Amino acid sequence: MRLIVNGEPCERDARDVAALFAIEAEARALPTEGIAIALNGRVVRKPSWPETLLSEGDRIEIVRAMQGG
Repeated sequence: MRLIVNGEPCERDARDVAALFAIEAEARALPTEGIAIALNGRVVRKPSWPETLLSEGDRIEIVRAMQGG
């Protein structure tokens, strides 16, 4: 399925947000904690990732919380 992940068009074989995160986490060596995901501009709470289905052309932003000051 064609998606836009962090502003980059890509082809991913994922039906839901949890599956997409698993693919991206492995490819980018992302941690499993401290991650936020937005689907088409709306934050998806982590417990809802498995049930949040993706559609062709969806825009997904995956961000990692950073500490600083």
